[in-house]
Parts: sequence; structure tokens; C-alpha cells
Amino acid sequence: MAGEDVEERLLKKNYCENCPGCKVDQYKAVQQGYPIKELFVIWIVVLATVLPITSLFPFLYFMVKDFNIAKQEEDISYYAGFVGSSYMLGRALGSVFWGKVADRYGRKPVIIIGTSTVVIFNTLFGLSINYWMAIITRFLLGSFNGLLGPIKAYACEVFREEHHALGLSTVTAAWGTGLIIGPALGGFLAQPADNFPEIFTSQSLFGRFPYFLPCLVISLFALVVDISCLWLPETLHNHELHRISSVDSIENLESAPFVSDATEYACEETESNSKGSLFTNWPLMSSIIVYCVFSLHDMAYSEIFSLWAVSPRRLGGLSYSTEDVGEVLVISGLGLLISQIFLYPQLEKKLGCIFITRISAVVSIPLLTSYTYIAMLSGILLTISINIACVLKNSLCEFIVIGLFIMQNRAVDQHQRGAANGLVMSLMSLSKAVGPAVGGALLSWAQGRLDAAFLPGAQMVFFILNVVEAIGVAMTFKPFLVERKL
Repeated sequence: MAGEDVEERLLKKNYCENCPGCKVDQYKAVQQGYPIKELFVIWIVVLATVLPITSLFPFLYFMVKDFNIAKQEEDISYYAGFVGSSYMLGRALGSVFWGKVADRYGRKPVIIIGTSTVVIFNTLFGLSINYWMAIITRFLLGSFNGLLGPIKAYACEVFREEHHALGLSTVTAAWGTGLIIGPALGGFLAQPADNFPEIFTSQSLFGRFPYFLPCLVISLFALVVDISCLWLPETLHNHELHRISSVDSIENLESAPFVSDATEYACEETESNSKGSLFTNWPLMSSIIVYCVFSLHDMAYSEIFSLWAVSPRRLGGLSYSTEDVGEVLVISGLGLLISQIFLYPQLEKKLGCIFITRISAVVSIPLLTSYTYIAMLSGILLTISINIACVLKNSLCEFIVIGLFIMQNRAVDQHQRGAANGLVMSLMSLSKAVGPAVGGALLSWAQGRLDAAFLPGAQMVFFILNVVEAIGVAMTFKPFLVERKL
């Protein structure tokens, strides 16, 4: 029976010889069970990209403080926001270009270049000797690392349709893993001469560059991933589009001109779609706009949380150390990872991606409001409360992201998918570039108005975050957000 199923699937598709995309389609046609190897490849590639983004959260406050650029303690958050924004600004400027490169030359070259960028510029960031060097290296890291868009297209193309949600969940699960490992590396390995004086002296390389060790570890991991990517299969079709006559048997299939059904479909649509602008594709653009709103919120929240947690109690913070913040982010990342792998795929099948996105955003609002009250606690009660809140908040954030990822990749055909994901990453990165800068400045301003009558201190920060979240919720309803009818 299994052999008959394979034969039936092969007969339904026709493949072009020497086309890498068709070879992947052939492999998918006979594949059975879960695609474990492909899931692992996507996971480590995304992880290598995410680690540099998340690893600096625990130590960024102290890094900016060491640069002596802030004139007073309340200004540290303001300057730290621009370091976080520089990466996203670079990614915003480069993502469309890398998306077009992925559509023209393939997903694999962009993935290799992206991981190589992590090796070079993340290492240089750890060796930053002043504030401006930190900003420039982060900007260049974002500009040349354009693989997050193509890897989402790759996740759709390397799996059969029934595994698309699983593939895109793997992308966000890798992000969740980065939220575990990245902050752990940043929190535990930063300032090694202070934390491990028996191993590292103040005159050693890691003593003179206290934030180099976590960056070096991440860069070495990215180097291993980069080398492994040389063996990735390419999913982009590279043959001329043309029709073929129907094939009646396996023998005819072996002697017929080879072209995939995806290509045959593209042939029919090429004239109308290849010249069509992505900006006129409303299912795509509506999901991108909603995604940008939530991305602005999420990045501002990530920046604000870490800065708020390490701020002193007198400024409304938690007085946490880099290790304390690292522990919280590790626990929340672990909870996010579990929810992405085991919970989201099941919910998506039953409820649909739009409904999950909407309800996740609604629940996030009262949850975020609770943060200022959690800050009033102390001891073990504070530890338990903040960890539970962060696990729920980060999981809900990623539920929102996965649903929008799925909608974006379903809104376009393969020949536009790289460019579409590049556009997504560019506009999203622009939102995320604004997020840290605004979040840092907002927290700095709020900490200067602790005696205000209306929403003093951090209460104002979390209130504004909730306003942005509420706007995102409103945009998830029709007629604004619509799905493409397949």
C-alpha cells in the first residue's frame, strides 16, 4: 500500500531534470513521517541568527554604563535603546535586497552569507571600545544578515503543505531557544573577570573586554553552522517555465520532460503575477502591517523589560543583576519553546491562525498591566511572579508572530516568496528599530517622573505598551486583516 501511495504521488507531479527545487519536490513526494532532519537544520540556522539579538539584553545596561556616555544614571536606558535599534535599522535597510537575492540566486547563498556575517560582526561587537563602535558593528550585523526572511520561505518550501505550520513554528521555536541560550550566555559570561576572578584576571583579554566572551562563544557556534550550511539543499526552481502533457505511467515519467507541478502552476500565473507588485497584494500587506505593529510592541517590551529589571528600586526597577535577568529570560524562553513545539501546532489546526493571534494579543494586555504590581513584591514571591508573567508574555508574543508568518507565506506563490519575506523583514525591522530607541527613551523619561499624579514611573511605560497592543488587536479584524483564498 505504501508503494502504491508513493507511485500515485509521483504520477501527480512532473519534475525538471537538474533543477534543485524539483529535486526537493521529489524528495517531499516520497517522504513519510515527520521531517526531523529539515526541522533541525532550520532550527540551528535561525538560532545562530537569533543569539546575537538576544544575548546583549542582560548586559547592555552595564555596557553602555562602562562607555561613560550617559551623564546621569537615568540616561543609560536612553543610550542603550539606540544600540538595540542599530541592528534592526540595518536589517530594515537590507532585508528587501537579500529577499530579492534569494529569489534570483537561491535561499542557500543568502543563508550562508547571513551566518558568516554573525561570525564577523558579532565578534567585533564584543570587542567594542566605545559607544559608536558598538552601534556601527550592530548596524553592519543587521545589514548583511538577511536570512530570516528567506529562511521562512525555505521553511515553507522544504516541507509538504501539511507541515508548513510545523516548519514556521520551528522558526519561532528557534527564536524561543535563542531567548533561552542567548540571555544565558550574555548574563553568565559577561564580565567574567568580576564573576570568575579565579579563572579570568582583569588584565586578560576578557578582563579588558568584559563583554567579548559571550560574543565569541556565539560566533564560534555560528561558524560551525555556516560550514554545515554548505550541504543544504536548494529549494528554488531554476528551469524555464513550460507546460507538459499528462504522464500516464512511471515509465513515461522517466522519459518525459521534467517540470514540477509548482512550476506548471507558476507557468499559468507568471504573466499575471510576475509583474504584479507585492504592495497590491492586500492579504500580504495587511498581515505585514499588523505584524509591524506587534513587532514594534514586542521589541520595545524586550528592551524595556531588561532595562527596567536592572534599574534600581528607587527608579521603580527590580535591582536585578545580569545573572538575574539572564535567569528570568532563560526560564521564559524555555516555556516559550515548549509552547511553540507542543501547543501551537495543535491550536492552529483547531482554531486557525487569525483567532490565535487575536486572543493572544487580548490576553497580553492585562498580563502586562500586572508588571508594575509585581515590582512591589520581594523575595521568592517576586521571583515566582515575574517568571510566570514572562513565560506567559513571551509565549503569547510568539503565538501572534507564528500566525502572521503563516498568513504571509500563504499570501504569495514561490516565485515571489523570497521578495515577500524580504519585504516583511524590512518593514518589521524598521518597526523593531523604532522599538528599542523609543522604549529606552520612554523608560528614561518615565523614571524621571516618579512623583507624577497620573501613571507615575514605569506605570506609564506599560500603559503605552498596552495602547500599542490594543491597536494591534483592532487591526486583526475584517475588513483590515484578510486571508488569501487558496
